[in-house]
Amino acid sequence: MTSIDAIINRQLLKWELERRRASEELHPPIAEPQHIITVSRQTGSRGSYLATQLAERLGFQRLHRDVLDVMARESGYYRRLLENLDEHARGRLHLAVEAALSGQLIDHTDYNEYLAKVVLSMAELGGVILMGRGGNVILGPNNGFHLRVVCPEPIRVENLCRFKAMSPREARQIIERSDHERREFIQKVYHRDIDDPIYYDLVLNTGTVDMARLVDLVELAFRAKMESLRAHSATV
Repeated sequence: MTSIDAIINRQLLKWELERRRASEELHPPIAEPQHIITVSRQTGSRGSYLATQLAERLGFQRLHRDVLDVMARESGYYRRLLENLDEHARGRLHLAVEAALSGQLIDHTDYNEYLAKVVLSMAELGGVILMGRGGNVILGPNNGFHLRVVCPEPIRVENLCRFKAMSPREARQIIERSDHERREFIQKVYHRDIDDPIYYDLVLNTGTVDMARLVDLVELAFRAKMESLRAHSATV
């Protein structure tokens, strides 16, 4: 079993245990907006570190894009996700998937369709931070909390040299290639601009504020949005 498979199976087991506990309760909790966070980041912005710190703070599991890729390509994982959803959640999932795939939101390939199904299923289950792959576009503004992490290029180069032991030349090459690939993916698959702030709840510049304070800020904004979604769902 690879490390990625181990991460996936650990999270699936957690959801399975939560489902069993919920089924044993005499009074199941009222359905509320699920706690899920998506993170889009520039390479060298320390967005991954920020997401890791936030996951520890909230008790969430951080799932990087390689995990999402594997789950989108292996249908067995998607079936296990569905097994953890109750009838009402499956109904909501079906409607959300239909909405995502019926219009021009997603470029239609088997991978992209399964990616949308996996992300939307995770949104029903909650408790995860999804890194990359346009999760914010799939989920939309009324589902989850969406974060974009940016940083001035000179500081990004400095971060890669410091934390990844790269030379400045290597760091600049990595940044240029990564920016291009991520921008192209979002444009091709979702027909969106990755840098458009309208698709995020919060855009952070890690070059100007201490990282610990940024974690506090994201947590505050995240909880505020979840409270707003909860209040809205209660009136619908």
